[in-house]
This record gives sequence, C-alpha cells and structure tokens, in this order.
Amino acid sequence: MARPILRGYASDNTAGATPEVLAAVAEASAGLAAPYGGDDLSRSVTAQFAEVFERPVDVFPVGSGSAANGIALAALTPPWGAILAHPNAHITTDEAGAPEFFTAGAKFAHVDGPDSTIDPDLLGAAVVRRRGDVHSVQPSVVSLTQATETGSIYTVDHLRTLADIAHDAGLRVHMDGARFANALVALDVSPAEMTWHVGIDILSFGATKNGTMTADAIVSFDPSLATELSYRHKRGGQLTAKMRFQTAQLGAHLRDDLWLTTARHANAMARRLRDGLSEMPGVDVLGDPGANILFCRFPDGLTTTLRQQGYAFYSDRWKPGVVRLVTSFVHRDADIDDLLDAVRTATGVG
Repeated sequence: MARPILRGYASDNTAGATPEVLAAVAEASAGLAAPYGGDDLSRSVTAQFAEVFERPVDVFPVGSGSAANGIALAALTPPWGAILAHPNAHITTDEAGAPEFFTAGAKFAHVDGPDSTIDPDLLGAAVVRRRGDVHSVQPSVVSLTQATETGSIYTVDHLRTLADIAHDAGLRVHMDGARFANALVALDVSPAEMTWHVGIDILSFGATKNGTMTADAIVSFDPSLATELSYRHKRGGQLTAKMRFQTAQLGAHLRDDLWLTTARHANAMARRLRDGLSEMPGVDVLGDPGANILFCRFPDGLTTTLRQQGYAFYSDRWKPGVVRLVTSFVHRDADIDDLLDAVRTATGVG
C-alpha cells in the first residue's frame, strides 16, 4: 500500500517518532527498573551526552521545550533578574509566561537585531543598562535561540561574540536549542563547537521536533549548577517516576548519530522546497532557509487554494501574505514535489 502524501507544514512537531525511538521505548518497558532516573539506562544516556559534547555534562530529561527553557533560565537568574533575548525568541512569544513562572518573576528585556539574531552592539548596551539600580531588574542571563524562530542561524563567531559580551558583564548564557540539530548540521560543526567552546553555560536540547515523542533535555556545562537544577527539575514536575521511557528515547535518538541524520534530511527537504518555489511566478521566497524553516510571500488566493487541498501551514502571523513552511524528517521528495505541483497548478504554471 502506497504511503499517503504528507501535507502538514505547520510545524515539525506534527511529525511522529522514529522507529528506533519507538523500539527503544518498547524495550525499556520489559522487566523492572529503578524509578526517578536511578536506572542503568538513564545513567548510560548521561554518558552518551558526555560523548556527544566531548566533556562531562549534567543531563536532566524533560517532557517539553517549555520546561527545559523555564527550568534552565530559573537556574541562571534571580526573580529580580532580566533575561536578555531577541523580541522574536520563542521564550518571549510562545511560552505563555513559562519562563517568568519558573523564575518566580524575572523579566524579559528585548535586544533586537537582524534576522531574529541579537546584535552585539545592542547587547553590549543592554548588559550594563541600569546595573546596580535597585529600582530596576538586573541583567542576569542572555538567551540565544539556535536555530531562530524565523529559520536563521547564529554563526559560531556570532555566538562567541555574544557570549563574551555576556560573560565580561557577569551574565550567564542559555541556548534554546529546540532545533539545535538542524542548526548544527547546517553549520557543519561539532556540538562542542556550537556550545561550551563558545561560552554557552546551559542548553535546552530539543529532540521532539527531530524524532522523539516526549523527551527533550537540559544539558548543563557548569557543574556548579547541578544541585540547583536537580531540585528545580523535581519541583518543576519533570523528575518522572518512569524516567527510563524518556531516557530510552534520548538514547536511541543519539545512537549512531540518528539525530544528525534526521536533521540533515529535514534541512534537505526545506532546500528542495525553496528551490522549487523560487521558480514559481508570484511566489517570493524570503531569505535562505538556514535550517528547516522557509518563509514565503504567496500571491493572492494561493494560501486559500492550498488549504482547500489539505495543506496546513501558518500564514499572516508575521506579516500579511507571509507564510511559514516547516519540513521534518518524515517528509519525502514526493511530498515536496506534490506541494510544488499544487503551487504550479494554482499559479497557472502547470
């Protein structure tokens, strides 16, 4: 039986889990295991992360990126602190106040820049703004989204520059890596080179968009944060009784570089879509997809026509007429070509 054409491009969250992850969960269900992360499987996953990042790390599995971001940021800022982030950062636009909740009141201070990335000069001013003023929240942590919400990617040099500015001012650096793997393979660097080598103190390691079911992780490169993160992990409801089902997912995801393979495929599908749409009259491709997110401006009526055919994607959320198309590891060449054929027909090319 032929596999149906996939018509979902709203988010990579719509994709399922990889067969390897599903098999690992089933295997973890056999027999008995210590609860709350005390099992052998959970310990082995910490060792896997240490191998991936080429150094000892502390790993705290969580059920969502929101939990990862909130708990990680809470370990880096007091309630009277300010989280410096781009206005388009996911933590400022799509977390429903979760970072403020987990930090018990820390406030966002937006630092702008092109393509949803923070401008170093603007950050240099922000890290010292109202320092020592008891009437103001105090700059405490810089949060960088990699890849960004609009599909752009921080270069390694850009990350290092921003981290140096933050550290010189006494601030810590958090990376929201919901699409960490997509950015990593796009830059063709190692996980270490994109994190602690450039000064990242703590990482929200995204996996659910890239092949797991209910497993992301907080990865800390600073041993001094381990105790506080442990208690915040528990208090935040993320120290699950049957932790092995989350660590089984993460272990399978990392094994044999599966997480990099799935990310490369998702990125390749975005490039295939970009190349095809660039040839369509009336379709304006906005920028180059650094990872697996593509923004376009569609001509009048095209969005409605595609949706009537079952295609799902966001539109008008950023600017009128602008749509976002997100590819994932489950999309195939045939899925992309089907969408391109639909656009050709609707625009009168086919």
